[in-house]
Amino acid sequence: MTLVVVAVVLLVAWFVLHALTPADVVAKTKNRPDRIPVVVGVAEQVDAPNLLSAIGTVQAFNSVLVRSRVDGALEKVVFQEGQYVHAGDLLAQIDARPFEAQLHAVLAQKAHDESQLANVERDVERYTYLASQKIYPQQQLDGARAQAAQLKATVAMDQAQIDNARIQLGYTSIRAPIDGLTGARLVDAGNMVHATDTNGLVLITQVHPIYVSFTLPQDALPALLSERQRGTVTVIASNRDASQVLDQGALSLIDNQIDPSTGTIHCKATFKNGREMLWPGQFVSLKVVLAVQHDAVTVPSTAVQQGENGTYVFVVSQDQTAELRKVAIGPTNDGQSVVEQGLSKGDRVVVEGQFKLEDGSPVSAVDHPHRSH
Repeated sequence: MTLVVVAVVLLVAWFVLHALTPADVVAKTKNRPDRIPVVVGVAEQVDAPNLLSAIGTVQAFNSVLVRSRVDGALEKVVFQEGQYVHAGDLLAQIDARPFEAQLHAVLAQKAHDESQLANVERDVERYTYLASQKIYPQQQLDGARAQAAQLKATVAMDQAQIDNARIQLGYTSIRAPIDGLTGARLVDAGNMVHATDTNGLVLITQVHPIYVSFTLPQDALPALLSERQRGTVTVIASNRDASQVLDQGALSLIDNQIDPSTGTIHCKATFKNGREMLWPGQFVSLKVVLAVQHDAVTVPSTAVQQGENGTYVFVVSQDQTAELRKVAIGPTNDGQSVVEQGLSKGDRVVVEGQFKLEDGSPVSAVDHPHRSH
C-alpha cells in the first residue's frame, strides 16, 4: 500500500514538472477568460485636410418679386409654375389698348405743336429781314423769337410725353428681370393689377449660382483670413447628416464685423449648383477647407482619450497587451483625428473597450471592420 501511494505522488510530481512547460503556461494564460475584449483600428498615413464645420442656410443668388408697373387688366399669363426663365422672357400681358391710345394722343399733340413752331420760325425769318431794312419793329421781332422758343420747349415736352407713353406701353408686357426659376403664380389672368399691389405676380429666384450663409466662431477668423490670402478657400456642402456631398464651392464673404452677442462671424460661400442639389431655404452641413496636412498619421477619433495627464491612446502590442501612450492630437474631422506626436503608421490602437483598460492589461483584440468616416 505504501508503495502505491509513493508511486502516485511521484506520478503527480512528474506531471507537474514535465507536462506544463513555460510555453504551455503562456498559451493557457492568453486563453484565460480574464483577457479584456477590445476592438482595434490601425493608424494610417494620409493627406488630412484641416476643416471647419458649420451649418448653413441656402439662399438664392438673386430673388425678385415680379410686380406690374402699370394699372390694367391682366390679359394672359404665359409662364409655367416652376419654369426656368431667362432675363427678358415674356411672363404676362396687360391690356395695352389704353396705353396705345395715350401714345397716339401725345404723338398727335407733338405734330400739332411742331406745325405751329414751323409757322412761327418762318415768321421769324421774314421779320428778321424786314427788321434789318428798318421796315419791321424790333420789338415785334423779339416777340416772334420768344414765341418760337416757347413752341420749341412745347415740342420737347411733347417728346418727353411720347417717351413716357412708350415706356408705359412697354410695361404692359411683363418680362423676367433675371434668369431663374419661377415660383407659384400669384395672380390669374382676368384680374386687375396695379402698380401699388404688394403681392406681385410671381417670385423668381436665381439658383445658378447660389449662396450658402453660415457663421463661424470668432476664434476661426485668423486661420480663415490667412487661408484666403493664400488663395481660394474651398467650402464643401453636404446634406444635414453629412452623408452625401451636394456641391463644392468657394468662400465669397467674410463679414466686416463680429457679432458681439454670439461671438461669431457671418460668412457666405458661392456654389455653381450645376446639379441643383442646393435649394433656397435648405439647411446644409458645411466643411471649410483651411489647409491640407500631407502624410499625416490619423486614427479613429474614438481611440483618443482624455486623462489627468493629457491625451492618450491604448496601443495593442505584439504580446496582446495594451500600452498607454501619450499623444498630441491635431485637427479632428469626419471621425478621424490627426496624431501629431506619439504614433506611427501601422500602430494598432483600441477604438472600443478601452474604458476597462490599464497600462499593460491583457487584451483579446478584434480588428475594426471598417474605417470611421
